[in-house]
Amino acid sequence: MPDDDVNTRIYPGTSRALATDLYQLTMAQGYFSTGLSERQSIFHMFYRTPPFGGRYVVAAGLQSFADWLEQHSFNPDDIDYLSSLTGRDGSPLFSQDFLDYLSAWRFRGSIEAIPEGTIIFPHEPMVRVRAPLLDGQIIETTLLTLVNFQTLVATKASRVRLAAGNDEVLEFGLRRAHGFDGGLSASRAAFIGGVNATSNVLAGARFGIPVRGTHAHSWVMAFDNEPEAFEAYSALFPHNSVLLVDTYNTLEGVRNAIEAGRKLRQGGSDLMGIRLDSGDLAYLSSQARQLLDEQGFTDTRIVASNDLDERLITSLKSQGAPIDTWGVGTKLATAFDEPALGGVYKLAAIENRNGETVERIKLSEQAAKSSLPGCLDIARLQHGDINVGDVIFDTLTEKPPSIEEKVITIISPEDPWRRKIIPTKNISVHCLLKPLFESGRRVGEKESVAAMRQRTLGGLGGFDRAIFRFENPHGYPAGLSQDLFDHREEMRIHEFEIIKKRLSALDANGHNDSNSTSASNT
Repeated sequence: MPDDDVNTRIYPGTSRALATDLYQLTMAQGYFSTGLSERQSIFHMFYRTPPFGGRYVVAAGLQSFADWLEQHSFNPDDIDYLSSLTGRDGSPLFSQDFLDYLSAWRFRGSIEAIPEGTIIFPHEPMVRVRAPLLDGQIIETTLLTLVNFQTLVATKASRVRLAAGNDEVLEFGLRRAHGFDGGLSASRAAFIGGVNATSNVLAGARFGIPVRGTHAHSWVMAFDNEPEAFEAYSALFPHNSVLLVDTYNTLEGVRNAIEAGRKLRQGGSDLMGIRLDSGDLAYLSSQARQLLDEQGFTDTRIVASNDLDERLITSLKSQGAPIDTWGVGTKLATAFDEPALGGVYKLAAIENRNGETVERIKLSEQAAKSSLPGCLDIARLQHGDINVGDVIFDTLTEKPPSIEEKVITIISPEDPWRRKIIPTKNISVHCLLKPLFESGRRVGEKESVAAMRQRTLGGLGGFDRAIFRFENPHGYPAGLSQDLFDHREEMRIHEFEIIKKRLSALDANGHNDSNSTSASNT
């Protein structure tokens, strides 16, 4: 089943154009009023710090963003609302000329993006937008909200998948998710990240994700006793009987489930599984396995839930817990231990009044917060089936790294002393950004979330496993080409020379040192 438009299907008939920050619209009006709106620009979305103490993210949410952008326009109700906004002086915040422009506006640019399910490292451009300045600005907030959250959850899911190995993993997070729309996005992203199925029926309907479920404690409590509850459920779902056994006493619940299983066998079915949702899961699963095996239920699966995450799963497996299926809810759907991915969106080049493309750089006293100029892409270097390094390069000034060179140098964006030199013998080079929009038109076929999931699973097998350790993960060489590093340094020095001249001029005009220091820090 193909992917679907999350936004319009959750909110049918409702415009999503106003799902943005106010300053995107005030800046858009500023560009419109100052004549900058039509100048061609280049923006990049990237992140700086990997979540969960790891080294990577799994890209997700790009197709949700494309679905939104494909239908993005301001309808009359949107324009009416914007026209009602006023400044502090009571005058209209937006001019009528700008609102008329906005009512006819459609995205006109080109976008290249990382395919969902691709493993990406810090500072690498996940999305590249080449568009008129107003167009590039106005899409920022929605791009970030859709991609940041889904990428975060997909990354968490990939870690759970690594911990679980080949075991089945179920996403059970809807009831703790951030609203049903957040829950739907989380279910989608978790599947891309590697889970096998979800309890979220809407996600199953929208995206074709397999759905799984058992029953709650309330089912058992609604009957006079546990055996009666199990027998009734098994009779209703003879081919889908996974019984929750910890309502009153877990091991007694296992014995009652076995009795229900015997009656299922009399009717030609079998007990598919039991679920443990509390207590010492290592001990209880071992005892349950022993009871099941002694009574001939060796194929009955043990499902575990109860605030699981990758670290607890790793601990349980290290203790030999015979758990076959992991139900992961709150800590996956909410990315419990890392509330947000710090994905950002920065201007990297703009057309000047002469029609020339001028690269831009944001400087910071923190090297990690200085942006990268140009029109970027990522070249992934492979040795056989293993990825050995990523090179960020500027397509405006250089070609992709070539195997015709003897070596390829990768320079850390944060620490220029950290470099990796990779010999090109038996190396192949693959550029990662793929077209998503061209001249305002969506291009390429929509992928299923199943295809994205397969890309994640393939990617997890395509790197040194040490990169994915939960404790002290090994670093992966991902950084700048030599040319891009040199160019950024030239731009940085140039900007600091401009600041120095301005400060010298201020001092010559009698400004004191404290003012100069403040200006320098700014």
